[in-house]
Amino acid sequence: MLTACQILRRGDLPDSGLIRGGSAIINSLGEILAGPRFHGETILTADLDLNDIGRGMFDFDVVGHYSRPDIFRLTVNEQPTPPVVHEKTNPV
Repeated sequence: MLTACQILRRGDLPDSGLIRGGSAIINSLGEILAGPRFHGETILTADLDLNDIGRGMFDFDVVGHYSRPDIFRLTVNEQPTPPVVHEKTNPV
């Protein structure tokens, strides 16, 4: 997995905002191979073991043996919706 984060300095934004970066390279087993880098611009590199892809699927294979369409379903609503919805819930 690659997480590429932008870096903005205080002068690039109003006083109310700042993004500090945090780019990293993480392998299929969740081990950090490079980064995260929070201070300044950089180029991250790492050697990847492609066999880790198969090993990582033993932990969580969402399209393989962990796939449970009888329990889980992904639904994509393509209709425009408001960004914030306030709902009243009934106490249990």
